[in-house]
Amino acid sequence: MTGVFLTSIGYVFHSSSEGLGGVEKIVLITISSAVILMAILGNLLVMVAVCRDRQLRKIKTNYFIVSLAFADLLVSVLVMPFGAIELVQNKWIYGEMFCLVRTSLDVLLTTASILHLCCISLDRYYAICCQPLVYRNKMTPLRIALMLGGCWIIPTFISFLPIMQGWNSIGIRELVDKRKYSKDSNSTYCIFMVNKPYAITCSVVAFYIPFLLMVLAYYRIYITAREHARQIGVLQRAGADHRQQHPDQHSTHRMKTETKAAKTLCIIMGCFCLCWAPFFITNVIDPFIDYSVPGQLWTAFLWLGYINSGLNPFLYAFLNKSFRRAFLIILCCGDEKYRRPSILGPSIPCSTTTINGSTHVLRYTVLYNGHNQESEKLPIHNDPESQESCF
Repeated sequence: MTGVFLTSIGYVFHSSSEGLGGVEKIVLITISSAVILMAILGNLLVMVAVCRDRQLRKIKTNYFIVSLAFADLLVSVLVMPFGAIELVQNKWIYGEMFCLVRTSLDVLLTTASILHLCCISLDRYYAICCQPLVYRNKMTPLRIALMLGGCWIIPTFISFLPIMQGWNSIGIRELVDKRKYSKDSNSTYCIFMVNKPYAITCSVVAFYIPFLLMVLAYYRIYITAREHARQIGVLQRAGADHRQQHPDQHSTHRMKTETKAAKTLCIIMGCFCLCWAPFFITNVIDPFIDYSVPGQLWTAFLWLGYINSGLNPFLYAFLNKSFRRAFLIILCCGDEKYRRPSILGPSIPCSTTTINGSTHVLRYTVLYNGHNQESEKLPIHNDPESQESCF
């Protein structure tokens, strides 16, 4: 999809003097509309699911999920459509002031989205890698509110404040004005160029610091998940020996658990890096090479970042069984077969759960001397309400 989109963007700049042909417009409209619709529908579904499902509202992490969905929804409603219109028409028709507002919203909302991803990784780190008391002390309602507030307030210092004041273009105003107007096509463009100080500051705050924190957090989560899976495998093999059963089934299950955790974390970090790393690497390099990066490459990298707003609902909600159940209830008009079983009914013990893209160990049972007993808990996540997520 990225290659097709890059090719489509190339048409815009290659034929700037002639305008877009019918095929090029159809390709651009189709791809940009698909990205926008995916982001709108996916994020709306996440927000509605949490609003309607009481169990989802009990889990602390879901406050970050809802706020993330809201930020991505605003990106798809307030930012993407105007970018798509400019691509198709090959000019900016909304005036210079609205260009500044749209650019400020772009930086604000995309940065807020990335900071939410960072907060989710930190929440998962404390929940999975720390003791239950540490998690409860760290993730109090006040601290969650402060983290959410920071996700929205911090981006204003690198978006509306410097952009509306023109700090990002200090020293390069002549170059900005030159690229803003095209004498060949007599068109005006919404150009956003940044000087070296702003490029470094913006990229560090919006991407590199969150990226480093996410890598550290998910690395520790992965190590902890593997260790708990190993401990579970040891106890399960011990229980199998008491029952005189072959332990290969338990070893296979342990390996599957480790593999699933590794794949999930790789998908999350892989998608995040694939979507945003090209843009922010280029953002830092371009001012130091005399702004020689082609415009079509800039646009393709920017829309690749926008795609992340459409992927987030799938990565952070659709991988969760409780969310999937809530989605099915919404999409199937409340079909009873998708509702949770009664808490008075029989329950199935589970050894792992997946919460927001991480495999968490909840509890397990082994047989001692022929009697079914619950073994010592090795909780990776200790929120009782999260046990709804057993796979």
